[in-house]
Amino acid sequence: MHTPVLKKLYQEQVVPELKKKLGVTNPHQVPALTKVVINSSYRADTDKNLQAEILKEIGKIAGQKPVVTHARKSVSNFKVRQGMPLGVMVTLRGAAMYEFLARLIYIALPMIRDFRGVSNRFDGKGNYSLGIADHTIFPETQGDGSQRQNIGLDITIVTTAKTDDEGRELLRLLGMPFRKASARAAVPANN
Repeated sequence: MHTPVLKKLYQEQVVPELKKKLGVTNPHQVPALTKVVINSSYRADTDKNLQAEILKEIGKIAGQKPVVTHARKSVSNFKVRQGMPLGVMVTLRGAAMYEFLARLIYIALPMIRDFRGVSNRFDGKGNYSLGIADHTIFPETQGDGSQRQNIGLDITIVTTAKTDDEGRELLRLLGMPFRKASARAAVPANN
């Protein structure tokens, strides 16, 4: 059975490092990845062809068929009626999650022009969300002759970390390229 590279890295290097840093002996106390949720939404008046294109592209990126999300209630100001399709989402767990994260961290993020790292902001519970403005940074979407409309997507990485610092350290050890704090912010002004 094939073990994903990122899972092997987690088991062999990240767990011992986190055990040492957190001062725990039980490997089950070490923060772990639970799931990755990929979400892309579109306007209510988007045509059916574009909706199908978004569904296909997110499916290629995730390696798994996404589900269509629908409006829960009507909002007349946005021309949304209850039950209208408003986006697609897919939840990845297990090997598919590790494979996707490896592609995101090591291939897709470095393809962003002028990339300086991702934000350090977590949700307060050890989970991390990341917005991608252009889906074509993923190599799976290249060279198939489809409509070249940029599709934005949100990626949420859910962990078992109890604090943001534990979650940040977990993702940093897995290779997530967090933005460095700027030197100007660290040096106080001489006034």
